[in-house]
Parts: sequence; structure tokens; C-alpha cells
Amino acid sequence: MKLFMITMLISFIMPSISLAAQVGKITGLKGATQFRAVNNIPYSPLNKGDLISEGNWIKTGPDGWVELTLVDNSKFTLANNTEFAVTSFLLTKKKREGSFNLAEGKLRASVVKLAGRQSGMTVKSGTAVAGIKGTEFLMMTQGPANVFFGNEGTVAVSGDGKGQQQPLTAGTMTQNTRGITPVEPLKIEPGTPIAEAKGIFDTITAAMPPAEWTDSGRIPDIIARWNINHGHYLADSGKYNDALQVFQIALDLTKISEIRADSLMERGAVYARFLRNPELALAEYLLVMEEYPKLPQAETALFSAAQTLAELGYTDQARIRFEQYLRDYPAGKHKGNVETLLRNLVK
Repeated sequence: MKLFMITMLISFIMPSISLAAQVGKITGLKGATQFRAVNNIPYSPLNKGDLISEGNWIKTGPDGWVELTLVDNSKFTLANNTEFAVTSFLLTKKKREGSFNLAEGKLRASVVKLAGRQSGMTVKSGTAVAGIKGTEFLMMTQGPANVFFGNEGTVAVSGDGKGQQQPLTAGTMTQNTRGITPVEPLKIEPGTPIAEAKGIFDTITAAMPPAEWTDSGRIPDIIARWNINHGHYLADSGKYNDALQVFQIALDLTKISEIRADSLMERGAVYARFLRNPELALAEYLLVMEEYPKLPQAETALFSAAQTLAELGYTDQARIRFEQYLRDYPAGKHKGNVETLLRNLVK
């Protein structure tokens, strides 16, 4: 019955698929790659030379790589573990318009310049929009987080396509998460972790696919670790909202527990030290205690939570947390401070 329903669905939509505008074809392919004509139907194998039309989706597996060449000779190169859709594309003698969706993964967009034509092309994820004309750039979408590297020209990057834009130029990077305005673009300095991440990104989206994909999965974690230090710099520079976002991007990019716990602790520190918002700081500390109770960060989170409760005037709750600290960490690094603060609490 399920197969029958799928067959009926495909037969129903085939007339509309045949009328969809052809936008390009697959000019390069390696590894596990798939295609579907429209959203919400099963994927099928993709082959080199296949024609791609509006509404089509392309998906690469753990070792998959695809080069899509549009009718104007622009190219999208998709790395492994990527899902990408051609939402719309129009090319006439007077203008070029296109909208593409990066649902997840990594791509290189190489959009040719067309003299004498109006050009409006966008690559969107669920939480960011890149407006492009004649440009080459790299884009990674990992969950709600997005990272952009500029190779050539200028890309207008925003959270929703309507709000404030950041100009991404050659040799710079910007990033955002959850639809927030991207942070100010930063120059990529040689020898830095960001330069390493971009180098890997360039390799996996080059004109030829890499021999192996081990380094591809490192990109989000490299950037997440770097964001911890970069967030410190932003906070010390008085850019508190950017610091909070960078720490959140680190949290959203990685699954490594230690980095995630550090991100929460740093967000708590910004709220507590710079923004004088103990309630939000407390929320971050409690998350560390709840989600990462076995990590070293949980000790400082417990101490900080107890301090914050005392600051807010919740004396009884603060006492409970301080006493918990002494039980859980009898030789803890904050033991002396905890004992002093306990004595000073108003009974």
C-alpha cells in the first residue's frame, strides 16, 4: 500500500515536474549522491549528466561530492553530508534571479558576473541568507548555525534577508546562528585555527573531490573551539552581544561536550560580569550542572550558581547549593570561598 501511494504521488506530480525550468546539470560526481524531483518524496540515485530543474533536491552521503553547473556557467560544489535544493532560477537577456536552499552541509558557490543584466541570487538556510551577484564564497550550515568564508567579490549576509546585512569580502569570514544578524566579518589570519578550517573547506569543495573525508568533519569543531577564545576578545572589547552570539554559535556547531560546557559557562560570565543580569547567568550555570554533571565545568557552575543565588537574595537556596558543593567536591578548588560565603550568609 505504501509503495502504491508513493507511485500515485509521483505520477500526480510528474506533469508539473516536466514543466519546471531546467537550470543546469550535474558536471561532477563522486561517492554516495542522491536526487529527488521535489520535496517530501523519496530520494533516488544521481548520475553525472543528469539535468536539474527548479524544485529539485540533491543530497550527498558521507563520501559524496557533487558539482552542479547552471545554464549561466555558475557552479555549486557540494561537499559530503550536504542537502541542497534549487528553489527557483530565471535567466533572461535582462536579468538573472535565483534562490537556493542549503538545508545542511557545506558548499562552494561560484557565481559568474553577467554584464548588463540585473542579478539577484540568494543562498538560504533556515537561519541565514547570502545575497550574491558575481561572487565565490563558502557556506556551512550545521543545525541553526552558519559559517561563511569569502573568496571573491562581496556577499551580503543576513539572518533573515530583511534585517541588517554584513558584507563578506575575500579573505574574511562571518557567522551567525538562529536567525540573528551575523557578527562583524573578520579577516582570516594565516596560521590561525580559522585559516586551518578554511583550508580544509577549500579542499573539500575544490574542482576535484578529496581522496578522503576525515578532515571535513573537523571543520565545525575547529571553529567552535576558536569561538571560545574569540568570544573572550569580543567581551573584553565591549561587544557583549557579539560575544554571546559567538559562544552560542560554538554551542550550536559542535557535539563535543567540553566545548558545549565551556560555551555555556562563558555566556554565564558575560551576563554576570558585563551585563549585570544574574538571572540569565544563573540559567546558563544550571544548564551546565544539568547537562554535563560529570565534567570539570560542573564544579565551577555549581559554585557560580550558589554565588548568583546569594546575590539575588535567595539565601536558603544559596545555602543548599554551597552545602552541595562541599559534599560533591570536598577538596574542590572553591572550597575556601564556599566556607567563607556560607558563614557570611544571613540566617
